[in-house]
Amino acid sequence: MATNLPFRLILASGSHGRRWLMEQAGYTFDVQPSNVPEPTEARLGDCRHYVAELAWLKAEAVATQTEDGLILAADTVGWLHGKVVGKPVDEADARRIIRSLSGTVHELWTGVCLWLRPGDWQFTWQERSLVRMKALSEAEIDSYLKTRKWEGCSGAYAIELPMDPYLTVEEGSVSNVIGLPMESLEKALKWMESIFGRGGLGSCIS
Repeated sequence: MATNLPFRLILASGSHGRRWLMEQAGYTFDVQPSNVPEPTEARLGDCRHYVAELAWLKAEAVATQTEDGLILAADTVGWLHGKVVGKPVDEADARRIIRSLSGTVHELWTGVCLWLRPGDWQFTWQERSLVRMKALSEAEIDSYLKTRKWEGCSGAYAIELPMDPYLTVEEGSVSNVIGLPMESLEKALKWMESIFGRGGLGSCIS
């Protein structure tokens, strides 16, 4: 269970999944979505760079509006056959995405950026999970689309806990698939607290 941090924590995301993960971990935080547009292709042809850049841009967007606090931004996307698997624009697009993932193992990448204000100290990292989606029949796809769980979700899915009927995380953390790698985040926040909080370097930042 998380303890109160020595700085105001701001989640730069409107994601219900990320908010749920933070609440379950016991963190106290404010929510301030960045509203940064997400490109449909990886500019450098690499998913790790894609999520790293977007997480940083999201953190920057909120940092410019924040005088004091620790901004937490993240971006999560699927990656299959060298292409970004992003959020569906409508039900037809969700069907297309689910069909492409059905019966495959795909990568799921999350980029995270912590940005401390004032001082503009930044810490970023990226994590990968491997997710298997069972081969789905058209009837199963129809049934899933009716749930509307695909709306606003990269890969057109939101993994269910404790056991998803269609998805299996074969490598990496489940929290990373939801949208925020909580295990590494906890370590990063503890490290930042030891360096910048409660009389540390944080008292010298100007």
